[in-house]
This record gives sequence, C-alpha cells and structure tokens, in this order.
Amino acid sequence: MTASGFLTVSPTVEGSMAPEIAKAVDALEEFDVRYETTAMGTMLEAGDAATLFAAAQGAHEAVDSDRVVTFLKVDDKRATDAPMEEKVESVEEHLGREASGGPE
Repeated sequence: MTASGFLTVSPTVEGSMAPEIAKAVDALEEFDVRYETTAMGTMLEAGDAATLFAAAQGAHEAVDSDRVVTFLKVDDKRATDAPMEEKVESVEEHLGREASGGPE
C-alpha cells in the first residue's frame, strides 16, 4: 500500500511566507514520509494514509502564524506499493517524452 499526497501550507504573514513554509517542510523530517518541495507545494509519500495525515498535521502545527490555511490532497493506493514516480512515468510513456517543458 502506498499513499501519496500534495500538501500546501499557507501562513498569513507580512512579506515572504518562505521562513514559515521552511518550518513546515522541516517538520516533515519527524515522520516516515518521502517528500519533494515544489514552488506550489510539497509532494508526500508514505506507507499509509494515517502517516500522511500525521505529517500534514505536523507541518501545519509547525507554522507560527495567526492564521494558517492547509490543503492536503491524498491518493490512497491500497492495492499497490507503486511509488509516486510511477504516476509520472506512466504519463511520460503515453506522451513519448518528459512531462515537463515549455519556453526557457
């Protein structure tokens, strides 16, 4: 079984959110999850959904702000252990190329 998710933690702060988001990302180290941070959020992967939810809660609570909006989208693949990279590889197979590009 594999659970993957997309997490965004958005604190209400003046100026850059980066320092608080860094706290949220750092909090993920306390959980048994793989993660990759992108410009729009963080991809998560865990052995089960409960671990994913716990990691999201840890990230949410790590932020020091009067208001925090957290969004978590979960794909709970209960019948397979396929890692999240396989999803991208499958799309790339159908595309016949990498699933990234555009003007430089």
